[in-house]
Amino acid sequence: MLGPVILAASRSDRMRRLVSAAPVTKPVVDRFIPGETVDRIVPVIEDLTGKGLEVTMDVVGEDITSPEQAAAARDAYLELIDRLEMLSLGERAEMSVKLSMFGQALPSPATALDGGPSGPAPAFQSGHDLALANVRPVVEAAARIGTTVTLDAEDHTTLDSMFAIHEELRKDFPQTGCVIQAYLFRTEADARRLAAAGSRVRLVKGAYKEPASVAYQNAAEIDKAYVRILRTLMEGDGYPMVGSHDPRLISIAQELARRAGRKPDEYEFQMLYGIREEEHLRLAAEGHRMRVYTAYGTDWYGYFMRRLAEKPANLRFFLRSMVSKG
Repeated sequence: MLGPVILAASRSDRMRRLVSAAPVTKPVVDRFIPGETVDRIVPVIEDLTGKGLEVTMDVVGEDITSPEQAAAARDAYLELIDRLEMLSLGERAEMSVKLSMFGQALPSPATALDGGPSGPAPAFQSGHDLALANVRPVVEAAARIGTTVTLDAEDHTTLDSMFAIHEELRKDFPQTGCVIQAYLFRTEADARRLAAAGSRVRLVKGAYKEPASVAYQNAAEIDKAYVRILRTLMEGDGYPMVGSHDPRLISIAQELARRAGRKPDEYEFQMLYGIREEEHLRLAAEGHRMRVYTAYGTDWYGYFMRRLAEKPANLRFFLRSMVSKG
C-alpha cells in the first residue's frame, strides 16, 4: 500500500528537498549509490575490481520526457565508456541500461533537436525506435573496448520492445545481454528461447508491482519459478547471470551449475552494491565470477525512491539503515 505514496514522493520537489537535506540521508544513500559523477565512480570501480570482483554500471535517471534527455542519457554512458577504456578492464566492467532512459516510452512521432556532444538525438517514429537508435552507439562503443551491455527489464508492458531491441542488437553484437524476471508467467518461455539462442541472461526475481494476471504474487511461487527458470538457463547454451542475494538460491544455483557440467567461468553471480558485501568477496574467493551492480549519477533521488516503492523489503531495509546510521 505504501508503493503509490513513495512513487508520489519520488516526483515531489518538496520531498526531494526534505529528503536530500536530512543529515541521515547522504550516508545511507552512499551505501547503495556510491557517487554522482564519473570522476567519483572510477575509484569505486578500481576498488571493486582490485578485490577480484567484476562490475556492471548503471547511470541512474528516469522519467525521460524529451528526446534531448534521452540523448543526454546516451552521452552519459559514452562518457563512462571512455573512462572504462582507460582502465583496461575489458568485460570485467560492463554496463546495464534501462531503455526507458533512452526514450522507449516517449510518444511519437517527434523530431529531435540538438542532443548534446555526441550529436543530435535522432528523429524517431516511436519511442521504441528512439531507444534502439540511442542504445546502439553505446553497445558499439562497449564492444570497441572489449566489453558489453545488458538491457535491464522494466515493467511487463515494456518487455516486447526490450526483447525486440535485444534481438536486433545481437545481430551485430551477440554478446549483448538481457534481464528476465522470475515472477512473470511469460518468463519460462522467454528463458527457453534465450537459452537456445546462446545469449547472456540475468535472472532476477522481479521488483516491479505487477498485476496477478501476469505475475505470481506469492513469494514461494516466485522462488519455485526462479529455480525452474534457472535450471533451464544452466542446461541451455547461453551464459546465465544469477541475480539474487538469497543464500538458498545461490546454493541451488551452484548445484544446478554442477549438474549441468558448467565450470565456474561459465556463469556468474550478480548482487547490488552495498548489499551482502562479505558474500561478494566470499564467492569471488571461491573462484566464482561475482559482478556487483553499481548505480551512480546525480538523479539518485528518483532512482532510490523507486527502488523503495518496488518492494516493501527495500523500504524496511532502508528504514533499518536510517535507524542504525542515526
